[in-house]
Amino acid sequence: MKTASFTVRASQEQAIRWNRAAEAEGHRSAGTWLAAAADAYLRVRAKAGLPLPLAWRHGAFLVRLEDGAEPRVRGWVAPPFGLYRGSPEGPIPHGSTHLYSLAYLPEGRIVATFRRAAQCKALASELAAIWARCSREDGVGAGLIVERHAREAK
Repeated sequence: MKTASFTVRASQEQAIRWNRAAEAEGHRSAGTWLAAAADAYLRVRAKAGLPLPLAWRHGAFLVRLEDGAEPRVRGWVAPPFGLYRGSPEGPIPHGSTHLYSLAYLPEGRIVATFRRAAQCKALASELAAIWARCSREDGVGAGLIVERHAREAK
């Protein structure tokens, strides 16, 4: 299993509370307790239907276009989503459009196209929460959320 390390700054009072809580719950350290607390927080957000924070980074991914072609496009990736500048017809060079498409990466399927990248990111966060809660891509209400985002984007 790959692991990552984080440095967390805390006041003296916070450190005391965290160490007590970690010890009370049987954790080896405040760090393992903080990891469990963060995971529990994200699970509660997902169950409540709140948008999940996604970490977007530049990258390339495959997308299935309207004509059936599956080019590798450059854009932003936050698994299981990717977004690129362009439409379902294909990518469009920087500066020549104000269209962005959100794709579901496991299938390369385009979920929606909006005028702003922020709209794609907001939809992805909402869908991630639903799909995490339902443990499947076709979660209840996903289609309604896509429709609502499309309606609000007009």
